[in-house]
Parts: sequence; C-alpha cells; structure tokens
Amino acid sequence: MYHDAMTWQKFSSQARPELLEEVRALAAEEGRQFQAVLDEALAEWVAKKKGETPRPEVIGHLKASIARHRKLYQELAK
Repeated sequence: MYHDAMTWQKFSSQARPELLEEVRALAAEEGRQFQAVLDEALAEWVAKKKGETPRPEVIGHLKASIARHRKLYQELAK
C-alpha cells in the first residue's frame, strides 16, 4: 500500500535485529523499499487491532463455503 504522494514522517524506534533483517530481506525480494514494507505492516496491524480485518477462522469458513457451494454460486452469478 505504498503511495508516492503520501507525506512521510521520520521516527525513531528499536526492534529485534533478526526481525529487521527479515523485513529488509522481504523488501528486497519484492523489489520494494524498506519503509514501504514497514508502512504496510503497520497499517495491517492497526486494521487488525481495530477489528477491520476478518478473523482467520471467518476466512476459513468462507473458503470452505465457496469450495462446497461453488456450482451454486456460479449459477447464481449468471
């Protein structure tokens, strides 16, 4: 969720070295800047804490329902 037009604010914090290395490695693998990956992670964490993202068990039930009723959903979509 990186947007060039965003205003960025510098801040200082600390994290475990191995966690930072993993984030840097993921950013490099994806060809993204570290700050973009960090921004995405923070946004996802905030959304999760606010309850804006579905719980994993809800997603699991949705996927099971789609698999079980795929033909019905396809017919209804016509």
